[in-house]
Amino acid sequence: MPNNKDIHYISLNDKDIFLIGTAHISRASAETVKNFIIEEKPDSVCVELCQSRYQSITDPEKWKNMDIITIIKQKKALLLLVNLILSAFQKRLARQLGLNPGQEMIEAIKAAQENNINLVLADRDIQITFARIWKKLGFFGKFRLLFMLLLSIFSQEDISEEEIERLKSEDVLTAALNDLAVSFPRLKSSLIDERDQYLAEKIKNAPGKKIVAVVGAGHIPGIKTEIYKEHDLNSLTYVPKSANWVKWVLWAIPIAIIVMIISTFRVSTISGVNQILQWLIWNGSLAALGALITAAHPLSILTAFLAAPITSLNPLLAAGWFAGIVEAIVRKPRVEDFEDLGNITTFRDFFRNRVTKILLVVALTNLGSSFGTFIGGAKIIQIFVDTISS
Repeated sequence: MPNNKDIHYISLNDKDIFLIGTAHISRASAETVKNFIIEEKPDSVCVELCQSRYQSITDPEKWKNMDIITIIKQKKALLLLVNLILSAFQKRLARQLGLNPGQEMIEAIKAAQENNINLVLADRDIQITFARIWKKLGFFGKFRLLFMLLLSIFSQEDISEEEIERLKSEDVLTAALNDLAVSFPRLKSSLIDERDQYLAEKIKNAPGKKIVAVVGAGHIPGIKTEIYKEHDLNSLTYVPKSANWVKWVLWAIPIAIIVMIISTFRVSTISGVNQILQWLIWNGSLAALGALITAAHPLSILTAFLAAPITSLNPLLAAGWFAGIVEAIVRKPRVEDFEDLGNITTFRDFFRNRVTKILLVVALTNLGSSFGTFIGGAKIIQIFVDTISS
């Protein structure tokens, strides 16, 4: 048995499982991982990475192959922005401490490859985690989450001593998800518990009799509990589709707005015109304001203004997509912009890099358009009620 408080031993179904609880900012964690794998020579090494995060660590050049317009069309702009925000936080912290982020995962991968040990990517895809979160959030919850993430970009560059101490006992991703769980308590199952269950299932089913798992220290208690239970990985990775009633509501709102405008026109042409003007002004102006905040190109701002009143009447479209695509065409990202994505750490970096600026244009334009829809819709209802009752 290893005499190290960060290494936890579990005997399960004739398997010897060693959990190494690491802090992703700790030089000692990286050394512990490397030395333990070399000494024990396990059959499998499990790492707390999904395929996309594994590629980020092992292939720094992967950003060069990104097609930003395709990402926008696939509705993945916000997800990429979230990943870059989390990555920026981790890199800022590592820079303060003079460390490489995720060094213990790199050491685990190298040790497994150099010693011909089976490598298991044991974490659930981060995209699935956020997709499941997004599905559970209500309309205003999505606003709140997006607003929190965007505010984090504007936060101070230096990370407080309190945060550093906290992160010495848990990895950055887990810490960020724990923070979200505090702000959104009903999402704790998707944010924390499900990942512990997924990790536990992958670890205990790894090939061989001796398994070493390298995970953030914050996951250790959950894994030690969940590893004795059976978990269905298919159910943990399933992203539920929106209920039919949600789709009906999404379409019912714009239909109701159109019906109210038509009904108002029948009573008063002036009031009907006023409704349309309120819709155009609030929707277009707030969407354009969102693009303006990012210092987007004038054509992108104009696109946001023109697209928002139309896209807000179609749940399948979003003004930010159109503004982002125009920004990508007018200010086409350079090779160095893609190369620098892995080095973004500060507020200025997000606005100087053309790729991240495009993502911000998409996010803030959509946010502005949503507020415009809410206010413009309220104005239409007010004018409709006043006209009908007069």
